[in-house]
Amino acid sequence: MSAGYTAVGWNRQKKLYDWFIFGFCVLYLTTFIVITAFLNPDYTFETLLIRSTSTLAVLLLHVILSIGPLARINKKFLPLLYNRRHLGVTMFCIAAVHGIFSIIQFHSLGNVNPFISLFTSNTNFFSLSGFPFQALGFFALLIFFLMAITSHDFWLHNLSPKVWKTLHMFVYVAYFLIVLHVMLGVIQYETHPVFVLLVSIGALWLITLHLVAGRKEIKKDNEKFDVARDGFVAVCDINDFEEGRAKIFCIDTERIAVYKHGNKLFALHNVCKHQGGPLGEGKIIDGCITCPWHGYQYLPQNGQSPPPFSEKVSTYDIKIIGSKVWLNPIPFTEGTERPGAIINK
Repeated sequence: MSAGYTAVGWNRQKKLYDWFIFGFCVLYLTTFIVITAFLNPDYTFETLLIRSTSTLAVLLLHVILSIGPLARINKKFLPLLYNRRHLGVTMFCIAAVHGIFSIIQFHSLGNVNPFISLFTSNTNFFSLSGFPFQALGFFALLIFFLMAITSHDFWLHNLSPKVWKTLHMFVYVAYFLIVLHVMLGVIQYETHPVFVLLVSIGALWLITLHLVAGRKEIKKDNEKFDVARDGFVAVCDINDFEEGRAKIFCIDTERIAVYKHGNKLFALHNVCKHQGGPLGEGKIIDGCITCPWHGYQYLPQNGQSPPPFSEKVSTYDIKIIGSKVWLNPIPFTEGTERPGAIINK
């Protein structure tokens, strides 16, 4: 979190993350170009660059779309989620190089504007084998461009989290366009089935990951709590908690994170104000509940971000009877101070 907007606030983790991305991209492009040039000595450098950047961009896109569900399945992947936007911007830059050189090589030699040529040189919209696949890539690149230029929190704040999140969910539309772009291009220019096979495996991988992560979330949402008393619901045993960690309960469609901090339990709304991250999957750092997605913090006793920040989430009443933890799912106004439940040892 930061009180003001800066271009990029690099910490040690971000630097390591970015250097790894940079090193991987350089290694991949170099290896791809050298091997392809050796196997196909007639290829021009422009062709090698177009092919290497296209495969790298598609690979990075699959990694980006895998991080979210992987983080929901296993918390060990959360560090990748923390800086995912850096990977997204890198992917766009690689894809932009591919797009620019493709337009230069295939549409800049005539007397028609290259962008006009992109949409008018091929109008076989009703032919599968001759479909103008390049236009699909252009629209996907346009979506990636909008996502890249709005990746900073300045846009998240000014567009509102809901609008910003909706815009960035268009990545799945872009992915669909990319799959069509690759598949239809392969039909027209490639004879080896390896490209179709790789894209199919990638799509199956992403579908499987999202289904597994979704099933896990649905199971959590459908958990039943049968015992109720005076508006409180018995949710678990006091021994189920770890210090500085939370358990998430969904009661009447309300997701609530219950944290153990010190000798007390505190209950807050599970959704972070930043990007809707799951607060209950984070941990307490420096006395604050810290969102695992991007580090936004909230005080456990009132759901308020520490000064000078102003974000607030709802709080809930919680009590302990014997060894059972009881939770009232009716929320208090965001930022309301609640005493928590004392754990009697």
